[in-house]
Amino acid sequence: MFDLKAHPHRRLNPLTREWVLVSPHRTARPWQGQVERLPATRPPEYDPGCYLCPGNPRAGGARNPDYRATFVFENDFAAMRPATPPGELRESGLLVAEAEPGICRVVCFSPRHDLTLARMSVEGVRTVVDTWADQWLELGDFEAIRYVQIFENRGGMMGASNPHPHGQIWANHRLPNEVRKEQESQSDYFEAKRSCLLCDYLKIERALGERLVCENAFFTALVPFWAVWPFEVLILAREHVTALDQAGGAMRDALAEIFKRVTCRYDNLFAAPFPYSSGFHQRPSDGEPHPEWHLHAHFFPPLLRSATVRKFMVGYELLGQPQRDITPEAAAGQLRAVQEEPLEGV
Repeated sequence: MFDLKAHPHRRLNPLTREWVLVSPHRTARPWQGQVERLPATRPPEYDPGCYLCPGNPRAGGARNPDYRATFVFENDFAAMRPATPPGELRESGLLVAEAEPGICRVVCFSPRHDLTLARMSVEGVRTVVDTWADQWLELGDFEAIRYVQIFENRGGMMGASNPHPHGQIWANHRLPNEVRKEQESQSDYFEAKRSCLLCDYLKIERALGERLVCENAFFTALVPFWAVWPFEVLILAREHVTALDQAGGAMRDALAEIFKRVTCRYDNLFAAPFPYSSGFHQRPSDGEPHPEWHLHAHFFPPLLRSATVRKFMVGYELLGQPQRDITPEAAAGQLRAVQEEPLEGV
């Protein structure tokens, strides 16, 4: 008989309408590929050579203020610029380009160079949550902005150019690809069922329990049924809110807490600091109510089996579709089994 835990199969991601191939029998495969070296020591509280520490000069020439909590500034090397002139290229429907104005900002989470979200206090993370919400509202009010993407790349493996605790916010004129996919899927589901896709999905996951990692009164963290990366985590609001501006004080406290709990579990299961890309998906900033949207956050860690074994998408994954060996159920079980407080000495 067919067994999800033993037989190869594919799973559908209803948010993006894309499939992932799951091959649980391949976990016994030996690994002789690239292995990462773990950092031997934690960084100092202050690094005079860090361009994100308080009072230090940045690579672009500006000097940081002596900040004491979060610090937001315009990215010195922004991927998009607000003054980009309008324009387009259309050649036979095959060569198509459009100008994309936007705003890119950096958010320093703390003045402490040696911290991560996992090692910050819940109160400290709550300040970050408030900053995210404020920036989402401010940037979304710009006439040219239709979507505000909040994200963090943690670790050199994920392309972070500096270990100082920080994230980024990119505000786009048009919906990015992954957001557009989720927009279309959630909108179609809402129109067909008059119900929220992620609300209905969360009910199923909470009833089953096998892919849950942790939860509190306002948020649930789980390894999604369709996860591509082995230890991918989806954080879902337990009540239907479309964006951070609808989260009150208690809900923001809970969001800060669950971010800390999830990142602590990552660090403790593998090794600190655990590399990942994370970010929020929430309603577009186009002035429409978007009742189909449901506030959620994604964590995408690239590691295959341990803190030192990583795997990029290659071969079949680039040419066919994503593939994974460790099932979401097995990954969730490992994440549930570790403690939620930072380990001493790491």
